[in-house]
Amino acid sequence: MSLKITVAGAGSIGCYVGGVLALAGHDVRFLARARVVAGLSKMGALKLSDYNGLNASVATPDFSEDPSVLGTADVILVTVKSSATAEIAALIRSHAKPDALIISLQNGVGNVGVLRAGLPDHDVRAAMVPFNVVPVGEAAYHRATSGEIEVQAGSLPALDTAHIAWRSVDNIEAVQWGKLLINLGNALNALSDLPLLEMLNQWAWRKLMADQMAEALGILKANGIVPAKTTAAPPKALPFILRLPTPIFRRVAAQMLTIDPKARSSMWDDLTQRRQTEVEALQGVIIGLAAKSGQSAPLNTRIRALIHDAEAAGNGPPGLAPTDIEV
Repeated sequence: MSLKITVAGAGSIGCYVGGVLALAGHDVRFLARARVVAGLSKMGALKLSDYNGLNASVATPDFSEDPSVLGTADVILVTVKSSATAEIAALIRSHAKPDALIISLQNGVGNVGVLRAGLPDHDVRAAMVPFNVVPVGEAAYHRATSGEIEVQAGSLPALDTAHIAWRSVDNIEAVQWGKLLINLGNALNALSDLPLLEMLNQWAWRKLMADQMAEALGILKANGIVPAKTTAAPPKALPFILRLPTPIFRRVAAQMLTIDPKARSSMWDDLTQRRQTEVEALQGVIIGLAAKSGQSAPLNTRIRALIHDAEAAGNGPPGLAPTDIEV
């Protein structure tokens, strides 16, 4: 059955997920910033590709700056940055139907709480997007890693397509914490200015990723938080796997995740586009939990500071080496 879907926040994830849903026959609209609307108007089509051979276009997609596009939706997919969550909640409250299902596809663990506070009468679900999407040209987006979207348990409309699977899960909070651990690597990828696959093939970068993740795992444990498995390996095993010698790591990683050479983090894209990053929703959360439990988070603190330095400099990803970041 065709659904009326509005994507609220047409960044890389929003454009890709919404575009794939449009390819599957759903009536998809996009609420977007002026620069995105201008780019789509110029190109006339939304181009989509993936690591598995997808190469398709959505002709003249419905992109708009007008929040009234929220008013007809059966499902609203929230894909804005964390800093814009309260703003989009207010727009949804003003324009959406009372029975519209709201699904947050955002990074971090706090956005659903903000949405629910602003939308107390709506069905608001947390979700976790495991895959990476990178812009590969104007109005062109490439899915570069594998995985299926996990959504908080409850009745879910038919959103599965040939290119994205959606799965209902009971432990979405733990899943989000597991994804946050993985997403801590977004900042390192942005600071390195390397494709993710190239970065993962270098032991020094993997060790830094492992050290950051191990620090975070200790802080989560002290706060009574148990992250769920979001890869083939449990979270506590990931630092060990990352520290393996490169030939062994490659064999193990190949069984856990598909990554193509185009993959880069969303934070790398933010620095490239001179936008504010979501480092506070990732490293910032870990640092806050450390303070709450009387701990320190020196590596996460160092990485957060370097990201803020790069934001302030406005020169894009700085191309640092692991030795520039270690504490």
